[in-house]
Amino acid sequence: VQLQASGGGLVQARGSLRLSCAASGAVFSDMAWYRQAPGKQREFVASIRSDGSPNVVNLVKGRFTASRDNARNTMFLQMSSLKPEDTAVYLCNGRLYLSGAWRDFWGQGTQVTVSS
Repeated sequence: VQLQASGGGLVQARGSLRLSCAASGAVFSDMAWYRQAPGKQREFVASIRSDGSPNVVNLVKGRFTASRDNARNTMFLQMSSLKPEDTAVYLCNGRLYLSGAWRDFWGQGTQVTVSS
């Protein structure tokens, strides 16, 4: 089971990026994006259920949109109006119900840097 995040990069403030998280080896029920900035704790950004229902944290609401393509087993995070404080490593997460318990799987992360 693997999650591969991509799409990060360097962008100017007010710019846009689209992150992708490709899953292999399993079809996850819930998938989510987290981010971690240097010296800070990992924080939840957005999630999307298998039926496509999205949820984003208030901090990015109106700027970030989560979606998924079940046929490609891939989740996306469309980010617009980026701010320097959005700079972080963005990690994708997937949840599976295995052997009577929910298990979390993590991708390696993709760096997003927003310059002012």
